[in-house]
Amino acid sequence: MSDFLDISASLTGRRWVGPSAAEDRAAEAMAQGTGLPLPLCLTLAKRGVAQEEATGFLDPKLKELLPDPRSLRDMEIAATRFLKAVKHRERIAIFADYDVDGATSAALLIVWLRDMGLSATLYIPDRIDEGYGPNDAAMSALAREHDLIVCVDCGTLSHAPIAAAQGADVVVLDHHLGGETLPDCVAVVNPNRQDETGDLAHLCAAGVVFLMLVEANRQMRLEGAQGPNLMRYLDLVALGTVADVAPLVGVNRALVRQGLKVMANRERIGLTALADVSRMDTAPNAYHLGFLLGPRINAGGRVGRADLGAKLLTCTDEHEAAALAAQLDELNTERREIENRVREAAIEQATARGLDGPLVWAAGEGWHPGVVGIVASRLKESTNRPAVVIGLEDGMGKGSGRSISGVDLGASIQRLAAEGLLVKGGGHKMAAGLSVEESRLEAAMERLGELLAKQGAGLAGPADLKLDGLLMPAAATLDLVNRIEAAGPFGASAPAPRFAFANAKILHTRRVGESHLKVTFGDGFGAKIDAISFGAYDGPLGPRLEGHRGAPFHLAGRLEINQWGGRQSVQLRLEDAAEPVHR
Repeated sequence: MSDFLDISASLTGRRWVGPSAAEDRAAEAMAQGTGLPLPLCLTLAKRGVAQEEATGFLDPKLKELLPDPRSLRDMEIAATRFLKAVKHRERIAIFADYDVDGATSAALLIVWLRDMGLSATLYIPDRIDEGYGPNDAAMSALAREHDLIVCVDCGTLSHAPIAAAQGADVVVLDHHLGGETLPDCVAVVNPNRQDETGDLAHLCAAGVVFLMLVEANRQMRLEGAQGPNLMRYLDLVALGTVADVAPLVGVNRALVRQGLKVMANRERIGLTALADVSRMDTAPNAYHLGFLLGPRINAGGRVGRADLGAKLLTCTDEHEAAALAAQLDELNTERREIENRVREAAIEQATARGLDGPLVWAAGEGWHPGVVGIVASRLKESTNRPAVVIGLEDGMGKGSGRSISGVDLGASIQRLAAEGLLVKGGGHKMAAGLSVEESRLEAAMERLGELLAKQGAGLAGPADLKLDGLLMPAAATLDLVNRIEAAGPFGASAPAPRFAFANAKILHTRRVGESHLKVTFGDGFGAKIDAISFGAYDGPLGPRLEGHRGAPFHLAGRLEINQWGGRQSVQLRLEDAAEPVHR
């Protein structure tokens, strides 16, 4: 495949890759056959959407895409046991993970039970004192006071803690990679069990919980009873799906798309308060969920009280919701400050160790366990390699890892635990957690690098910039951007389309804050577009474009709609630029 616009090394060092010849042909045929704009057809063609599927893809129906919940093992058993607890008004406890997926999963169950006139005990472990997942002491204590414990977004590998829940039944609703054996409990519903087909492996825990509630409602209908309206719950499913970086394909795409519509109604008091404190002034989209709401929900579990996020999501009092949202916003600011300190130290250490191997890793004394996962994400993004960041304390390390497409980090971490190099570890393909003795840290990371190298990690240079096509400034209209949005929502495994503008004339530049750049560019014939490049001065992009001296540039990024003063305009989220190659 030739370099798009002949760009083999852009200002950020990336090769530009455009649509293949086959994708170009498919897009042209789709545009002719459907009357849809060619840039939209290029986006659909790159996602493998056939011409006859285009209309349905742009208007996905959840009813058609929702899988039969009973296609997952143990689902019918789990829903039956859950409904038995409801019918007999048993004491129910929900043990949830401390991240957004755990909080939304717990909220789904709590809200459903509340709509049925019941309450449940919420238990979310402290990240620092208890760590991830069920522990013996907590499960034993919950079992003494409850008849049923439902573990959400955790529990698949918790054999001993579940065994400690003497006297209570346990149901697990999870999506993390399963081991060769399952804990001894009533049901383990998990699309990533070893004995599952993998067809629903892209579901997050909130998606699994939602399917369990679908099955519960179905069983109630068979008995002549009516369950709560689950469509009203989809805002929670959407938030969990996007924040957990689950692939936005198949049913996930439909769940998020419908969930965003539900969220726009502003009926959930907690989410409304959080949107307001996050200064969201437009209809919610996947970006808002992943970068505004999600981090604030997460902040409680990272640097504050672990249950704050779930409490906000289930809140019914506007004053309490406003107070919780404000508290989470403050904690998120604190989290960012801690993250910045750890990130700088981790980058320095990882750079000294070398960034060209199959694994990038760093470990430091006192690094807050609540931010190591975020820092690992930053390292992964900047190096295009799997990354692990570990906080050390009293001879023990607790860390998180993030992976790149095509490299299964969770399986490698699990193997390391089985080999005895880790105290424990698990996760899924793109993210994992681990605990390791400091004395075995170097050996564990060396072995992890070997396992990841066998999967191809370390072979790639800087990530290619994948482009959907070429646009002229005059063609980038509000109508086009709105029509492209119909191919969304965009996120993990479904990136927003990027377009290039060739030989753009830079009309105006302005530095914004410490590191951002605003640009106005045009085609020389009157059409012009505003662009914003975040972090442009952290690399060569800002200085080079600011000092353009009238030279033309190829510009690349994602189109979006900017709202300001009640007016809408097209804006380019500028990601890269390159000087034209003259042959």
